[in-house]
Amino acid sequence: MGLSVFALVLFAISAVSGEKHVVCYYGSWATYRLGLGQFNVEHINTDLCTHLVYTFVGINNQGTVVSLDSWLDLPENWGRDNFGKFNALKKINPNLKTILAVGGWNEGSAKYSIMAANPALRKNFVTSALQMVLKHGFDGFDVDWEYPNRRDTVNGEADIDNFTMLLKELREAFNPHGLLITAALSADKTSASLSYDIPAISKYLDLIHLMTYDMYGSWNTETGHNAALHKGESFENVPKNNVLTVDVAVEYWLSQGAPPEKLVLGVPAYGRTFDLVNANVNGVRAPSSGAGISGPYTQQRGHIGYNEFCHFLRTQSWEVRYDEEAKVPYAVQGHNWVSFDNPSSITKKVEYALSLNLGGIMLWSIETDDFHGQCGEDFPMLRTINRVLRNKNVSESTSTPVPSNVTTEATTSASSSTESAAPTTTTEPPVTEIPEDSICKSEGFTSSPVDCSIFYLCVTGVNGELIPTLFKCPDGLHWDNTHKYCNFPDLVDC
Repeated sequence: MGLSVFALVLFAISAVSGEKHVVCYYGSWATYRLGLGQFNVEHINTDLCTHLVYTFVGINNQGTVVSLDSWLDLPENWGRDNFGKFNALKKINPNLKTILAVGGWNEGSAKYSIMAANPALRKNFVTSALQMVLKHGFDGFDVDWEYPNRRDTVNGEADIDNFTMLLKELREAFNPHGLLITAALSADKTSASLSYDIPAISKYLDLIHLMTYDMYGSWNTETGHNAALHKGESFENVPKNNVLTVDVAVEYWLSQGAPPEKLVLGVPAYGRTFDLVNANVNGVRAPSSGAGISGPYTQQRGHIGYNEFCHFLRTQSWEVRYDEEAKVPYAVQGHNWVSFDNPSSITKKVEYALSLNLGGIMLWSIETDDFHGQCGEDFPMLRTINRVLRNKNVSESTSTPVPSNVTTEATTSASSSTESAAPTTTTEPPVTEIPEDSICKSEGFTSSPVDCSIFYLCVTGVNGELIPTLFKCPDGLHWDNTHKYCNFPDLVDC
């Protein structure tokens, strides 16, 4: 009898663990990235996600949900039919749920503020959303109007109740079809308190994807962690609730009545980069002059994918440090300062989510995980999430691979001085110093004969001559003339 009870307890524990969600956001625009950064639907590992979210569609001025890239999303006019390919993944994993997301950063707030305030436009939104989801075989709809009553809002505070009404009407339309309604929402109290009636929206949402990242970034005048789990170094004299951290955000949502089983903790597969004012003042909260390095694939200063940065750590000289209190790493190289997550810090966040019995983990976003396994196993972030959620051995891949010439240590002062290698900077040689006939042999891109970091686009002028235009790769990258894109130096024959 005792053995049977024990078996039932084990079954119950297993069942609870199995209910935890792994929500994977997929940025469809990654199909346009070059080289090893290109990520197509075919790259998705369906065993590592319980829910896949396709981003993004938008709305027009009538509130109608529309594709933002019809050639990529749809099959008509020789399109790539990403919607079809995405939902066909359920043939590989029948338990997978696919969700279509509307909105996002680029869509802003104005159109959604106008739509949500108008009953007729709301009806257009709900009806067209349902039609698109059913037509293409999605299992649900993700509402990423992230900024009610913020950014370029038109109706201000009225957005809060209008957002609730929008979700209520979506729920009424979606329920007969058994479809999911989810949302990616701002996590910190300052933003969330301006935008959401948390008890009200919680009634209509199946899952609430908390964007517990972008806590600090290049918009700040000092360095800070992108997604610190707890208050960390250099914040000793700052009250806990005045620091932007994962735990403070989650505690706020729970205190406002959000059901823990509906909260899905967001973790980032990317880092935030800063440009230090003084290379010798390089701890947390060190003065920053703005956005730092970019990656070769995402090519956005102030932001770098984990797949890009883990390769930098393996091939360049960086000092990697670990903030013991915040439970996240950061890295320094001259004037470059990067806050990032790795499998070790992700482990701590998943364990935290489990300790509060949250609904699961959301990853933004899978195309910047190390999906090719350049730094070790493929999809290390997603695999770590699954291992910890399923209570499996997590001894593998619990830290970012670091080359032997990189020092890993914890620091306690924003004024610590290091001997990090300064970033390599290259000045562009004047085009006039290079004979034109040595540059352009035919139209198209070609390498520089004098500098690995620059390249030229050769076009035919009005008189039939080939004219070179100079371009420069992001810092730390070389032109790959074989594949015609900027690449890591160790992968380029220069």
